[in-house]
Amino acid sequence: MNTTIDTAVIVIFSAFVLGIGMLFARTGRNLKSFFAGGEAVPWFIGGLSLFMSFFSAGTFVAWGSIAYKYGWVAITIQWTMCIGALVTGLYLAPRWKRAGALTAAEFIRERLGLTVQKAYIFIFTLVSVFIKGSVLYPVAKLVSSSLNLPLVPCTIGLGIFMIAYTAVGGLWAVMVTDILQFVVLSAAVFILLPLSLDRVGGFAGFTQNVPDDFFGLLNGEYTIGFILAFVFYHIAYIGGNWTFVQRYTSVDSPKSARKVAFLFAGLYLISPVIWMLPPMIYQVINPSLVGLDTENAYLKICQLVLPPGLLGLMLTGMYFSTSASANTALNVVSAVFTNDIYKGLVNPNASDKQLIRVARGSSWFFGLGMIGIALLVPAAGGIVEVVLSISAISGGPLLAPPLWALFSKRLTSRATLWITGVGLFVNLFFKVLSPWLLDYKLSRAWETAIGVGLPLLLLLGYELYQRSRNVVADDYLNYRTIREQKREDALLQAEQPEEAVAIRQQNRFGLRVIAGSLVFTAVMLFGLSLLATSGAGATAGIAVVILLAALIPWRAAQRVVVIDPLPSKTPQPL
Repeated sequence: MNTTIDTAVIVIFSAFVLGIGMLFARTGRNLKSFFAGGEAVPWFIGGLSLFMSFFSAGTFVAWGSIAYKYGWVAITIQWTMCIGALVTGLYLAPRWKRAGALTAAEFIRERLGLTVQKAYIFIFTLVSVFIKGSVLYPVAKLVSSSLNLPLVPCTIGLGIFMIAYTAVGGLWAVMVTDILQFVVLSAAVFILLPLSLDRVGGFAGFTQNVPDDFFGLLNGEYTIGFILAFVFYHIAYIGGNWTFVQRYTSVDSPKSARKVAFLFAGLYLISPVIWMLPPMIYQVINPSLVGLDTENAYLKICQLVLPPGLLGLMLTGMYFSTSASANTALNVVSAVFTNDIYKGLVNPNASDKQLIRVARGSSWFFGLGMIGIALLVPAAGGIVEVVLSISAISGGPLLAPPLWALFSKRLTSRATLWITGVGLFVNLFFKVLSPWLLDYKLSRAWETAIGVGLPLLLLLGYELYQRSRNVVADDYLNYRTIREQKREDALLQAEQPEEAVAIRQQNRFGLRVIAGSLVFTAVMLFGLSLLATSGAGATAGIAVVILLAALIPWRAAQRVVVIDPLPSKTPQPL
């Protein structure tokens, strides 16, 4: 590892990404453009952004740890995300788009009432801060370990940089970062994988020197029960998490929302195999890692085989993929606070400028909370324990009722609160109190199964009971009235051509920035190929592929037509 070159790559690339955020500082005219890209984001951009929003350094640290210890089951676990996305694309994403809400919280207020919305906002904000704070920890750990920097200052510094980026640029800045990190990490892994295999004597040398059960679909505590429960969890999570709902509502139609989810599914069918092989290979090179040290398996293989500069690029990609994931959560939490608390409850007549100021200020507030959580992760047992535990406790009770409400005419606000409360109480009891009071702890499989299954059973039971009485909820009838009023308002909004022009200009600009970012990445890889002691040809080849890929967003930007608001002029393709 050449620390000087890797550090230089990190600094240059980080400065470039921050510059991208600054480019979008003036593009957010109002909440719709700042948080939803004017509801005109191209579906393939939304799909890649959704994929990277699910991605973070935790993928390398948490799933990499599982891949190192147990092998192929880490890929099996991630394939459950593919199944969840397929179900979301078929049934859930189009429903969210048809709901016509800017955020999931807005839908909850319209469909289930203000009290439910307040309760859910509190829970969602708390869970988001914990989860995204926990994934900031692994990237800080990776950077501090590889560059010999203290962990705490590294965590704080990376966290502040992440918040600044989101607070300035809004959704488009987040999505550009998502696309850029997808390209950077893909490039780094496609270089890392052949070099790793070469280190162990090729694929045959790898497969002949691993434990007998290393390629089993199931292994250790990750049983068939856990996998099935995780499938249902990821249907609820990918289909109902407020962060991901934003990707379905920011495109132009239900058909595009479906494509966003399907692209995510396709990427999660292929990518886990590519991402998880390097830490599996490291099991052959060094099988002695134990405890929390297994979280370093991905970093160890990178340090061992990557040429100068590529480790820095990999670390930068890991950081900004984590940043993208946390940025997305920050963007949504900020959107909920600004749109549904400040505008909805505190200051309904706030101007667009006031709302943007509140949006950026709340990004800083919640982001600082994430930094605090990141500093506490080691004391909580590591990233795997924290993420899976929070998911098991909150996933089903928080996500299942709003998803059910997308389809049900009978679910009421009162029933929603009861089902959510019961689910959270039971999950917290078995996770926190049962081991202490009864000396009994659920297995990982049962913890996830109860967390997701109990709310679904309660929802099904309530639905069947109300159907037997032929009852339609008053909440649903009120929701239909609100939807009709919103359709009329949307027609009036459509008659304001200046707003349409501004949205198209922003989206065209975003596509051009993506194209320029890919060119910059290709140039960096060309430069690193000249310094490489190994893998120079692969590095240069991938740079050519990225350079050609830049044509896709550039041509998409050329096809965006900006309609001049003045009737005396004709539309011009720009």
